[in-house]
This record gives sequence, structure tokens and C-alpha cells, in this order.
Amino acid sequence: MSAVPVLMLLVSAGMKFAQGPGLAEGFAHLGWPVSKAVGLGVLELVCTVVYLVPRTSVLGAILLTGYLGGATATHVRVDDAYFATPLLGALVWGGLYMRDERLRALLPFVTK
Repeated sequence: MSAVPVLMLLVSAGMKFAQGPGLAEGFAHLGWPVSKAVGLGVLELVCTVVYLVPRTSVLGAILLTGYLGGATATHVRVDDAYFATPLLGALVWGGLYMRDERLRALLPFVTK
């Protein structure tokens, strides 16, 4: 479950580093200057790596929640019907829940 958001975030960061032809148009649509692309790519990459390291995975999930929340707010602000970003956040936490016993102990499923 964690692989899907990680791969998508890594591809997204890579696209920001590559500065492809559609990047400037996409950033303009969202109201962001393209000069911020590399910085956002670095932030995205660092948060993803922190999430991948078992000792720091909870911190990484928190950081990715903030990053993805900002992305969601950006899309909502320009009236984009873009639902992949909140779904990625759910997959980040779902994947962490499945692989981290500490989180399962903190938030156990109660069945009666």
C-alpha cells in the first residue's frame, strides 16, 4: 500500500527536477511560479525519504500529510476536480498502519 504513494511522489519530484515542457504550463495553471519547482521537488523528495526510513516513518507521514494538504488546497483554490492528492494521503497513512506495529497499537481496530 505504501508503494503507490511513494512511486507517485518520486515521479512527481523527478518531473519537477526534469523541468519538462508541460511543467511551466501546469505551474501557471495552479498559480505557482515555475521557479519554485525545484524547491518543491526537494521538499517532496525529502519528505518521501523520511517516510521510507522505518525509524522516521511516522514523521515522514506527518510531513507528507502537510505537503499533500498544501497540494490539495492549491487544486481546490483553482477549482480543479483533482482527487488523487487526498487519496495519496490516505494511502500514506494506510500503508504506514499496515507496516508499523507502533501505529496499530496506538490506533487499534476494535471488533465486538
